[in-house]
Amino acid sequence: MAFKTDIEIAREAKKKPIMEIGAKLGIPSEHLLPYGHDKAKVSQEFIKSLAGKPDGKLILVTAINPTPAGEGKTTTTVGLGDGLNRIGKKAVVCIREASLGPNFGMKGGAAGGGMAQVVPMEEMNLHFTGDFHAITSAHNLLAAMIDNHIYWGNELQIDERRIVWRRVMDMNDRALRDIVVNLGGVANGFPRQTGFDITVASEVMAILCLSNDLDDLQKRLGDIVVAYTREKKAIYARDIKADGAMTVLLKDAMQPNIVQTLENNPAFVHGGPFANIAHGCNSVIATKTALKLGEYVVTEAGFGADLGAEKFFDIKCRKAGLKPSAAVIVATVRAMKMNGGVAKADLGAENVEAVKKGCPNLGRHIANVKSFGVPVVVAINHFYSDTDAEVAAVKAYVAEQGAEAILCKHWANGSAGIEDLANKVVQLAESGAANFAPLYPDDMPLFQKLQTIAKRIYHADDVIADKSIRDQLKTWEAAGYGHLPICVAKTQYSFTTDPTVRGAPTGHTVPVREVRLSAGAGFIVAICGEIMTMPGLPKVPSAEVIRLNDDGNVEGLF
Repeated sequence: MAFKTDIEIAREAKKKPIMEIGAKLGIPSEHLLPYGHDKAKVSQEFIKSLAGKPDGKLILVTAINPTPAGEGKTTTTVGLGDGLNRIGKKAVVCIREASLGPNFGMKGGAAGGGMAQVVPMEEMNLHFTGDFHAITSAHNLLAAMIDNHIYWGNELQIDERRIVWRRVMDMNDRALRDIVVNLGGVANGFPRQTGFDITVASEVMAILCLSNDLDDLQKRLGDIVVAYTREKKAIYARDIKADGAMTVLLKDAMQPNIVQTLENNPAFVHGGPFANIAHGCNSVIATKTALKLGEYVVTEAGFGADLGAEKFFDIKCRKAGLKPSAAVIVATVRAMKMNGGVAKADLGAENVEAVKKGCPNLGRHIANVKSFGVPVVVAINHFYSDTDAEVAAVKAYVAEQGAEAILCKHWANGSAGIEDLANKVVQLAESGAANFAPLYPDDMPLFQKLQTIAKRIYHADDVIADKSIRDQLKTWEAAGYGHLPICVAKTQYSFTTDPTVRGAPTGHTVPVREVRLSAGAGFIVAICGEIMTMPGLPKVPSAEVIRLNDDGNVEGLF
């Protein structure tokens, strides 16, 4: 059976002018700033005018730990938005923008798939409206101003050994992880060791995604800790006088982008922090705007629920005062089989026992999400190789966990294939069953917060951290940062820090290699295991097959 690729389907989309999409939400054309005919930014003035309006219901889409078999979380997010509109609800999709790094590395695209996509797909996966470039520029402007300040006399007495602000770029480039800058003599400054992170791990990205407006943005940018003096006094971005210029660079990027699904329903695509190395959620301003404009807002959190959902609840919802009404956990029969020990090449053959063996990973996520007081439904994202017996095994297992699993065929059939899930989500959201609360209180000590996440979400025995890391956390508590939540950077493939350990392991430990203060964003990053904040390209990157064809169209994005 021949299938069209995602990009072929997207290219055939019958898109409506973006002004029509905005009109569906009551956004006047003068408050849509178009980037071509099919995408636009929503003005800050219009967003401010929505203050006081009631909020719709917020639905989170999360997933099991990702496997090479693919889970389809973004596809399900888009499909559910279309499905809710199909059953008569005014629904808006909110997802993240795609990073160029993984698109040219392993991922190949991040706009959904099949008949559940956001378009324009090619632009979304490439430069889109330039938001990531603005974030990269603002971040590196601050880095340049730090070195420039030192070059011209170092009035703030920055200790060059204690500069903590690295540079970023939106590409996977392992060669830049650890570098020396300012070589070449007196005219080029003082040599020092530093490195690059990927843009989606930048604190500027996190700040943009957690800020409520431009004033909040500039304050948070000013609060960034960039270095310390020899006496270990913190130096802030506002001390370097960079916050104003950074805000100017981010002025347009701060405005949410509106596009459409294949079924011409509105979608906000804004911001893009990774969930394995950052907080993994689209922007607060996009989500809050959508909640004022729609009855239902369907948003996603990156990777598995142990990373994305936990950070959505403990960082985004905590900081923005959001209260989700329901959560959808995406799973596939194929992924259950991989968790049950089946090799990717053998996934096409029926194996009910492997499905049953792999289901505990899903069960762990169900229990974790429920622990936040949010009702859960499981979406089984259908693949053509799934058998009735395998689907039945997943449904039976989920029923034992006190939840319901619903087979969804949105990839093939769009909104018509996901109506059952849409109706269940409405039932859960309108039942009033949600009683959301974060995992830990603000006043819990930082290391105890980290232990709480490790023990209650990862089911680890404990956290391993050198005395220097524990002392650093205590120093930050003494400096007034003890109330901040923890943002764990670890592998997305496992509850452990070992990407090869699938299923629902217990008895493991979580080694913390480094902690970083993101004072402007408002969280502490704990880097665990071998996770890198600057990814590398795989042996055969997607970039090798991405090209322009004879018609001038992009191929290789999928």
